Amino acid sequence: MRPREATHGAPYKRSASNPDSTDASIRYLPLYKAVDSGDLEGIKKFLDQHPNALSGSLTADGDTALHIAVLAGHVDIVEELVGRMSAQEIAVKQKFGSTALNFAAIGGVTEIAELLVKKNRDLLKIPNDHDHIPVVVAALYGHRDLVQYLYMETPIEELDPSKNHGAILLTACIIDESYDIALDLVQRYPLLAIAEDTDKDTALHIMAQKPSAFPSGTQFALWQRWIYKCIHLHPQKASLNASGDIQRPRDGPTQRRSLTNRALHQLSEIFWKGLKLSVPGVRSIYELKLTHLQAKELLTCICREVSNLEDELKLEVLAKKALFEAVKQGIVEVVTEIMKHYPEAVWFYDEKERNIFFVATAERQEKIFSLIYNMGAKKNSLATHWDKDFNNMLHQAAFLAPSSQLDRVSGAALQMQRELQWFKEVECVVQPKYKEMINNHFKTPRALFSDHHKKLVEQGEKWTKETAESCTVVTALIVTIMFSAVFTLPGGYDNSGLPLYLNSNSFMIFIISDALSLFTSTTSLLMFLGILTSRYREEDFLQTVPTKLMVGLSMLFFSIATMMITFGVALFMVLRERIAWVSFPIILLASLPVTLFAMLQFPLLVEIFISTYGPGIFDKPKKPWCRSGSTRSSTRCVR
Repeated sequence: MRPREATHGAPYKRSASNPDSTDASIRYLPLYKAVDSGDLEGIKKFLDQHPNALSGSLTADGDTALHIAVLAGHVDIVEELVGRMSAQEIAVKQKFGSTALNFAAIGGVTEIAELLVKKNRDLLKIPNDHDHIPVVVAALYGHRDLVQYLYMETPIEELDPSKNHGAILLTACIIDESYDIALDLVQRYPLLAIAEDTDKDTALHIMAQKPSAFPSGTQFALWQRWIYKCIHLHPQKASLNASGDIQRPRDGPTQRRSLTNRALHQLSEIFWKGLKLSVPGVRSIYELKLTHLQAKELLTCICREVSNLEDELKLEVLAKKALFEAVKQGIVEVVTEIMKHYPEAVWFYDEKERNIFFVATAERQEKIFSLIYNMGAKKNSLATHWDKDFNNMLHQAAFLAPSSQLDRVSGAALQMQRELQWFKEVECVVQPKYKEMINNHFKTPRALFSDHHKKLVEQGEKWTKETAESCTVVTALIVTIMFSAVFTLPGGYDNSGLPLYLNSNSFMIFIISDALSLFTSTTSLLMFLGILTSRYREEDFLQTVPTKLMVGLSMLFFSIATMMITFGVALFMVLRERIAWVSFPIILLASLPVTLFAMLQFPLLVEIFISTYGPGIFDKPKKPWCRSGSTRSSTRCVR
C-alpha cells in the first residue's frame, strides 16, 4: 500500500487568516489571478509596478507567486519568476513547510523542477514539514520521469540509511514499478534492503505484493509468450542507465566473449530495437520483460542482504512476513529466492500454524504448491502436518477457494472441476490415514469438501443446464432445416424423379455437407439432452459433465459450419449461370456466422478441453521421485 504523502494543509488546506496576510492577499489579488490564469504579460506589468509582490504572500497560507505558478503548471511563468528571484527567495517555504520544488514534486512537471534546481540546488535537500524531500514526494505521487530526474540530481548522502528518506523512496519506487531506481538505490546503500519506511514496510514485503513484476504473475497469450521467450536481455539492462555505468561489477574475472558471440549479440540487439519501435505489441512485451529483469535483479540484491543479517530473530520475522505474502499472491520467484538464501524458510509457520504449502493449498496457488515436488524427502514431512484446528493439507483443499481464484475459471461447472482437481491432487500427496482424519469440528476432508461446495454444485448444475437449454434450441432448428433441405433440392427434379444437378460436383458437396450437418447437429442435440437429464454428483464435474458439454459444443460448431456450406452451395448452384461472380460474396457472407460463433464459444470449448484433458495446472515432475529399480509409474503418488 502506498505510504500516505503527509502534505496536510499544503497546498489545499486553508488556515485561519491574520490581518496582515489578509491585506497582502487583497493587495496582490490581481497578481494571484494573473498567475493562476497564465497571463504572463499581466504578471510582468504588475511586477514592474510592484517589485515587492515577487516574494510577498498571495494567500493566507503564505503561498508566493512562484508557489502558485508551480501548482498551476505554467512553465513559462515559472521561468519568468525564477529569472527575477534570487536563490534565497526561491527557497522560501510557505506556512506548511513546502518549497516551490516540493510543490513541483506534487505536480509532476519535470521542466519546472529543472528550472528550480538550476537556480538553487539546495532545494533538493529541503524537506517539508513531514520530513519528505522533493524526490520522496515525487515518488509518493507516482511521477516516474520526475523521480528519475530528481534522483539523479539529489545528493546521494540524503538517501543514506541513517535518514528515513532512502527507505521511503525505495518502497515507493517498488510500488510504482520503478525498479531501475530501486535497484540502483539498493546497490549504493545495501542496508536499505532491510530498512523500514514510515508504514513499517520493508522492500522485501512490498516486492512480495507485486505479482505483475514477475513472469509467474503475468498472463500471456500464446503469441505473447513466444515473443517473450525470444527476447534476450543482458543483466546490465536492469541498471538505471542502459550503458550499465551504475551497475555494480560482479565478482570474479570478466568473461570474454568470442567475436562471433559479440556479433550475434549486437545483431540481436539491433533486431529487437527495430522491432520494438515498429510493432506496438512487441514494444509492450519488450518493456514488460525489462521490468521483470529489473525486478528479479532487485529481488536478488534484497534477499542477499537480508540473508546477511546477524540478528536471527529479525531475519526470521522479515523473511516470514514476505514469504507468506508471496505465497498468497502466487509469486514463485519471491518464494524460491527467499528459500534459496534462507533454506530454513520452508519450515516457517503462520499464525494459524500452517506452512507455505498449506497456505498455497488454501489460496489455490498451484505454482507454489508444485514446488513441493522438488522437496525430496522433506515433502512427506511438510504434508504430514496440521494447523491449530487440526486441519491437515487435505482439509485445506476441502475449503472453498477464494473468489479471486474461482473467477479465473469460466462457469460454475468448470470452477467445480478445478476444485475437484485440487482435492484429488492433494489427496495423492498426503498419507492414506490423513484422508479420514477429523478436525476440531469432527469433519473428515471429504465431508468438509461436500459442506463447503454444496452451493457451487448447485450453481454448476444450473449453469450447465442453462447452457445446454440454449444450445438445444439452436441444434433443434439446424436438425429441422437440414432434414427438410434433402427433400427440397436446388433445381428440382426431372420427369424421372432424379435431381437435375445430380451429376454436378456442386450437388455432391451440397449433399455431403447437408448430411454432415444433420448428423452432427443430431449428435449435439442428443448430447445436450443427456446433460439436461443426467444427475449431478460432485464427481461428475471432474470429467463426465465437461466431456458432454465439450462434445455438444464441438458438434454444434461443426453443424453450423456445414450448414452454411450447404446454404452457400445451394445459392451458387441456382445463381451461377446468371451471376458468375456470386461465389465470392456467398463465401464471405456464409463465413460471418461461423466466425462469430467461433469467437463467442470457441474459447470456452478450448478451456473445457484443456482443463479436462490437458497437462493439468500442476507442474509435476515427468520422472518418478523414487529410487532406481522401482517400477512405479510417474503418475502414481509418492507415499
